[in-house]
Amino acid sequence: MSKTKNILILTYWDFNDALVQTYTLPYVQMIADTISSDSQIYLLTLNKKNSPIVFQHPKIKIISFRYIPFGLFALLYYSWMLLYLLIFIVTKNITHLHAWCTPAGVFGYILSVLTKKPLTIDSYEPHAEAMIEVGEWKTNSFAFQFLFFFEKKMTRHALYLIATTEKMIKEYAVSRYGFDASKNNWFVKSAGVNIEVFKPDETQRKSLRQQLGIDDKIVGIYAGKFGGIYLEREFFEWLRVAHQYWKEKFVLILLSSHTKEYIHENCRKYNIPQDIILHYYVPHKEVVKYLNIADFAITPVKPVYTKKFCSPIKDGEYWAMGLPVIITNNISDDSEIIEKNNIGYVLKHLNENEYLHSVKIIDECIQKPLRHKIIQVAQQYRDIRQFQQIYHAIYS
Repeated sequence: MSKTKNILILTYWDFNDALVQTYTLPYVQMIADTISSDSQIYLLTLNKKNSPIVFQHPKIKIISFRYIPFGLFALLYYSWMLLYLLIFIVTKNITHLHAWCTPAGVFGYILSVLTKKPLTIDSYEPHAEAMIEVGEWKTNSFAFQFLFFFEKKMTRHALYLIATTEKMIKEYAVSRYGFDASKNNWFVKSAGVNIEVFKPDETQRKSLRQQLGIDDKIVGIYAGKFGGIYLEREFFEWLRVAHQYWKEKFVLILLSSHTKEYIHENCRKYNIPQDIILHYYVPHKEVVKYLNIADFAITPVKPVYTKKFCSPIKDGEYWAMGLPVIITNNISDDSEIIEKNNIGYVLKHLNENEYLHSVKIIDECIQKPLRHKIIQVAQQYRDIRQFQQIYHAIYS
């Protein structure tokens, strides 16, 4: 039997957030499958609401604290939390620290330095510089300088790095943090998808399309938000072009937490008929039902420098459902994969001529038998099962 390993896993998200439910928990369960029966995992979440946590696993226990936005009170609160965790590490005999993304990596780095416990940074991608690119922070802000400082420290300190792209290590970490990429302590893990859950069902597709009255429509889908790292004005301008091209044959399914008032206001602003948008806000487990009735999907991530090194979860889900994708340029490895395999369109520019060209290419994609080819792409690049070997290498 392997040696007992008690692992403290640190996140910066609410337990009920999709980033925990789909981006973290499946991998935590992989770790649980890797460690011995007498080992224990403690998963830290920072909750924004007092929603109940419904989760049971013999090797995984949830520890919850409040989420506090960055500021003076947050520094005081999280300092108290770190003191609690220091005591927790000792009393629970924690042997390993594992942080998801660099904001949680700050906690992991400090705890690792103080306790000498080995640290793994998972889903390793830029955050500090990304916040500048989307206009949330400024280069001279304390928040940016604080996180960027610790990103460099944790990069050099971590026993293992699990990056979302190879370019994150060989380009970004080398140039920004002075990392030595020849060190054999890093892995690459894009945002995986459970292809046993995300798979097309033709019978359900026909039934729901008929139920919604869209069985003869061209159906696009976007599951996500606007603003921040996502385009807003450009998306609605693209939507207007799509409507002008396909006219009454086109509808968009929008799975988003934005209010209907927000959607209606943007429809008025950009001269888009409101009835071409079917707007729902559903739990993540229901997303597959709506992807199943779509003909193509959209990933409107802002094409800024740091997005080369990230990995959108939604693309794997789109591909697993066999959907061609419209995506912006230089997003993760995904833009290159889409272009190389001719399974969608990469927007090289953000203007109406390019939007029209993307619609015409997608119209061609829909007419071709591409579904099986796209699903094979999902299996090659995003099947979550292939990443089990990473956790086995670290914790077996």
